[in-house]
Amino acid sequence: MGRPCKFVIAAFLLLYIAALAILVVGTYGLFGAERDPLSGIFLMPLGLPWNHFLSDLPTALLRWVVVTSPLVNVFLLWLLCRAVARRRSAAN
Repeated sequence: MGRPCKFVIAAFLLLYIAALAILVVGTYGLFGAERDPLSGIFLMPLGLPWNHFLSDLPTALLRWVVVTSPLVNVFLLWLLCRAVARRRSAAN
């Protein structure tokens, strides 16, 4: 895998971890923060389009989909980077 691919995957994972941290802090009111029902909003764009494809699920299951759907995008980025790296190595 090339350096730009690793950077993109690492940046996406850092954004995902930061969004999860904001969700936990806002949901449970940690560190003196007020409880915020919109603290999970930062996970929504990271999990697109999977959030919208599965929006008809029950509420309890939908919460888990919103939290884990960015991992699908990380996996797809990883697959894409591997495919590009293989194509480049085959061309050489």
